[in-house]
Amino acid sequence: MAAVLVGQFHARDAEGRVYSVHEFENTEATGDQLVTTYKLAIGDRVKKNDDNNFELVQSGVILVRDPSPIVTA
Repeated sequence: MAAVLVGQFHARDAEGRVYSVHEFENTEATGDQLVTTYKLAIGDRVKKNDDNNFELVQSGVILVRDPSPIVTA
């Protein structure tokens, strides 16, 4: 099964730069176990450290998820 985009969010590094992170779900080649992976919009791989902290695999830059926007009616 191919990876399916299930979400996206913004995250910032320590210098305040904003990154668009895409969240994908896919099944591993060895079975039907669902795996979640993360990539920047430009394709760089991202590792999830915890719910709000992520790390760019190639450079080691730490990203912090921006809070979800609150929409008022």
